[in-house]
Amino acid sequence: VNVWNQCASRLVGYSTAEVMGHSLVIEFITKDYQASVQSVLDRALEGMETANFEFPLITKDGARIEILLNATTRRNEHGKVIGVVGIGQDITARLTQEREYSKLIDNANAPIFGVDTQGRVNVWNKCARKLVGYALDEVMGQNLVSEFITKEYKDAVSAVLDKALKGQETANFEFPLITKHGVKIEVLLNATARRDEQGNVIGVVGIGQDITGRIAQEREYSKLIDTANAPIFGVDTQGRVNVWNQCARRLVGYNTSEVMGCSLVQEFITEDYQESVQAVLDRALEGVETANFEFPLITKAGARIDILLNATTRRSEHGKVIGVVGIGQDITGRIAQEREYSKLIDSANAPIFGVDTQGRVNIWNQCAMKLVGYSIDEVMGKNLVQEFITKEYRAVVSTVLDEAMNGQETANFEFPLITKHGVRIEVLLNATTRRNEQGNIIGVVGIGQDITGRIAQEREYSKLIDTANAPIFGVDTKGQVNVWNQCARKLVGYTTEEVMGHSLVQGFISNDYQASVQAVLDRALYGEETANFEFPLMTKAGARIEILLNATTRRDEHGIIIGVVGIGQDITFRIAQEREYSKLIDHANAPIIGVNTHGEVNVWNKC
Repeated sequence: VNVWNQCASRLVGYSTAEVMGHSLVIEFITKDYQASVQSVLDRALEGMETANFEFPLITKDGARIEILLNATTRRNEHGKVIGVVGIGQDITARLTQEREYSKLIDNANAPIFGVDTQGRVNVWNKCARKLVGYALDEVMGQNLVSEFITKEYKDAVSAVLDKALKGQETANFEFPLITKHGVKIEVLLNATARRDEQGNVIGVVGIGQDITGRIAQEREYSKLIDTANAPIFGVDTQGRVNVWNQCARRLVGYNTSEVMGCSLVQEFITEDYQESVQAVLDRALEGVETANFEFPLITKAGARIDILLNATTRRSEHGKVIGVVGIGQDITGRIAQEREYSKLIDSANAPIFGVDTQGRVNIWNQCAMKLVGYSIDEVMGKNLVQEFITKEYRAVVSTVLDEAMNGQETANFEFPLITKHGVRIEVLLNATTRRNEQGNIIGVVGIGQDITGRIAQEREYSKLIDTANAPIFGVDTKGQVNVWNQCARKLVGYTTEEVMGHSLVQGFISNDYQASVQAVLDRALYGEETANFEFPLMTKAGARIEILLNATTRRDEHGIIIGVVGIGQDITFRIAQEREYSKLIDHANAPIIGVNTHGEVNVWNKC
């Protein structure tokens, strides 16, 4: 050593005095590098200089540092070689970083490979080894394109590598690799130019992803889309068709080649809907998706079909919006059916109305108009309960509607409506929950019957029964009294309150007749009516009166048996008279005989 600058002193730790005159190779170079460093020095002493030679130096503290050296021949003024000057750089940290990078590349969970300027493999990480099946020694130095790329992709892969060697890098290039076992795998590649420290291109590094599974899945999805039993179409950012599945082809009549690249809106949507459909597509291209949008498509044959559409934003793998996919349903038949149902509802001969979740009228058919007198314009959007129900019924009608809004439907609910002319009409209502296609409750539909006349008639019948000059009583299916008219009250002496809900047989029939009266009621509850049945009733005063009864089955409006009505006659006096006549005949002082229609004796008195 005859030159040792300050930087060398700081870096290695030895002062100039400690190194001057000492052998550089013997005293400061690690044994494993002494021969190669000596060789560099010897060549420089022969005038053959060396650039970028890497070797280690041992510091005074025993640490190893890595040096990148340019070894330059030193000459005197006569040109005679008098030594070597080395200008170095401390590349310890850089080498540490390179080793770390190398380790990261080798252990990365993505296949990474590299080629030199001749296309020969010089990087092949563990993931690439696992994926393709070739070990390092089987690929290093081999031509990547010639040995491992399928024939039909060799030109394209070569072009990507050539461009990268010229500094034109390629992202997301798909190509196939052939594994050691002959399996074709799909790789998505970023090809990056590899440069030395001077910036010279020395090869290409490819960082890949195994997209074999993804491509298989995409193909499966593509097949599912194409074979789905719903029409599916897609447009790019310009609104041009780029997806058109089999169901769309069958439904609309155009094949793929006839629609691809054409403007969906301009060519296949009716003029009156072009603006609204374009608005839906524009919103989806801004990321605002639309569900359940109805619009018409025109078929090749010129027919109009109605589509219910979900417009979904389509994005690239980087999340960039690249178009819109529409998944539709052909609702032409359903809309025709809805129109038919709407017509049936509107023209039904029963009043039908509907309210939304706020109780505002949104259905009001012709029969409701005729019955109540209000036109559609006068009721639509108005609160049904507040505007058209009498005060005393508002709370109960609100409860019925609220229950229906919670899915609890009500049948045969009676309530009054006030007509436009202030007349009160009685309505028998079935309140049915109304749901949309997702099953969400959106309101209530009421199908009614005008029972004003029937109620008036019932009241008249009730009055006739109550004022009839024959005793009339009724029992429910348990035999408890639920009808007891004025004549029955006068005859037996019990008021309505004293008999209602009590057992007729147990409370008012003498013990000796309870079984036979119960049998008559039981038969009537099975639909077998009885005429002219005689039985006794006990009055409140304890007297026994004789009744001649017609027991009639009582049914509701559905024909279900709900009890028995008995229409009676008080035959107490007639029976007493018959007994008196019988006694007179038997005790007469003249012989009296009687025969029936067959001539058989049936009267034979004492005389």
